[in-house]
Parts: sequence; structure tokens; C-alpha cells
Amino acid sequence: MSRPNCPSCHYPHNACLCASINPMQIKPKLIILQDPSEVGHAKNSVRLLELVIKDTQVVVGQSADDFAELRAQLAQAKQAIYLVYPSDSSVSANQTQVEQDAILLFLDGTWRKAYKLLQLNPWLQAYPALHLDLDNASNYTIRKASRSDSLSTLEAAAMMLKAIDDKQDVAPLTNALHAMVEQRLASMPPEVRARYR
Repeated sequence: MSRPNCPSCHYPHNACLCASINPMQIKPKLIILQDPSEVGHAKNSVRLLELVIKDTQVVVGQSADDFAELRAQLAQAKQAIYLVYPSDSSVSANQTQVEQDAILLFLDGTWRKAYKLLQLNPWLQAYPALHLDLDNASNYTIRKASRSDSLSTLEAAAMMLKAIDDKQDVAPLTNALHAMVEQRLASMPPEVRARYR
């Protein structure tokens, strides 16, 4: 039997994060291309991102056909469009003048799945790619990653927003993620929790 969810944040009642959600307004448009395996993942940070930034657009799929509607939408866009993904051709978001109303595309999945999304969608490579200069490891400690430079999609969004406008307060995002991590850690048996500290 499934546990009842909070009608506002959609997390289980015993893991409700409503008290930690502080909605924020931003100028850029965030669009998340999400691998289908992430949709129901309990530790998926995109759900939190949508709660904090209501205008976040999430498109689930893998193939170019899955993103046909999105591609048509982007073709009509007047704003600059950037793919946030580290590659040989990407440039640092901190060293580039990115328009404040830009459209930012993020790939949501493990490194392997994000790379697969990129390979299945060569149309994405038409957009200039940005990467983040990482000073610190991810705070998303409840989800293991194969690379030391891994970030949750929420963290990548927060860092991009700060890179575009250093006066942008991204605390609503980082605080929500911190609350979720602490809530998840508190619910773990002590011996399991120790693995994540």
C-alpha cells in the first residue's frame, strides 16, 4: 500500500517539505530534459526545483521524437538558449556574459544517462554549451555519484543563476535541498546514515 502524499509538495506526509519551500522568481527560463528513469526517483532534486521555481519546465523523454514539441517551442524562442553541460566545447558560465532572460537547458539523469540523452539528441549541440566552475563538492550527499564533479540538477540550476546574476539569492533552492537531505538522513538507521556523512 502506498503512503499518502502531501497535496502541496507531493512528498509522503512523513517527509513533507512544505515548511522548507520558499518560492522564488527568476528571469531566466529553466527547461529540464529528464530521463524517464528519474521521474519516480525518491531522491530526484527536480521535484524540489519545481516547487521553488514554479515556472520550471520539465520534459520527460529520451529520443528526439520525445522532444519534438520542445524543439518547436525553442525554434520560436526569441531569447538566447544555452545547454548546461560540461564538454570539450563548453565555456565557463562564470566567464561568459549570459543574457538574464536566457533559456537554460539541463539534462537530468545520472552522468551516463545525461550523456546518452545528449547522444540521442544531436540537435542539442546546436546550442552553445556552458559549464560551471566547481569549487566545492555537491551537497547532495544522499545520492551517490560516479564523478567528483557531480551536481544535482537543482544545484546546477542554483549555480547557473548565480553565475548569470551574482546578486540573485539562491538560498531558497539550497535551503530546500539541505532540508530534504537532512530529512532523508534522519529517517535512515544510524549504520546506514554513517555511510553518507
